[in-house]
Amino acid sequence: MAKEAQLQVSYTVEELVAVNPYNPDILADLENFVNEQVSSQKYSLDANLCLLRLYQFEPERMSTPIVARILIKALMAMPAQDFSLCLFLIPEQVQSEEQFKTLIVLSHYLETARFRLFWDEVAKNRSLLESVPGFQQAIEAYAVHVLSLTYQKVPRPVLAEAINKEGLALDQFLEYHVANSGWAIEKSQGRSQLIVLPPNEFNHPELKKNASDSVSFEHVTRIFPVLS
Repeated sequence: MAKEAQLQVSYTVEELVAVNPYNPDILADLENFVNEQVSSQKYSLDANLCLLRLYQFEPERMSTPIVARILIKALMAMPAQDFSLCLFLIPEQVQSEEQFKTLIVLSHYLETARFRLFWDEVAKNRSLLESVPGFQQAIEAYAVHVLSLTYQKVPRPVLAEAINKEGLALDQFLEYHVANSGWAIEKSQGRSQLIVLPPNEFNHPELKKNASDSVSFEHVTRIFPVLS
């Protein structure tokens, strides 16, 4: 009977968070759920924030390995601001531990798009970061997102540095995105390849819809009597 109850809880952690997020009895279930997110490559910010808040009330029960996994998963969710939300709930004395200082530095490098420094720091801390599957792929996706906001055509060396790939690995990465993401490769003599990225409202400002264009004159004239 107890085993059945435990299994039921493991499938309803997010529901428990929604019903009673300040119940300390679910703390262990939330910790298990963090490990489940890591192993299954899923993610629940609400559940992780709930666990960090419970740790604030019961600091003696805090598991620093669990907190580290939460922060790594939050890094993987960029450009969302999940990392900052989680960090706000972690005591300063915990943040001063070496592994958390490393994660904070990595977050700063990502936010400022200093990808070479980011990957250099990752290389020094592989034991910490490789414990969470999908980390490399998530950061690659974020780097591509950042480049797509800036470039219409990104030079191959710039892309290589941002995603930390070279040679055959980079060729395979490009082949995949040409086939699946609408990328194109532009070759020119005497210059490196240029990767043509799909147009969006950031790298092609003319695609950005002006809010005023969507408001008809008739609609404006109906507003004027209300304002007068």
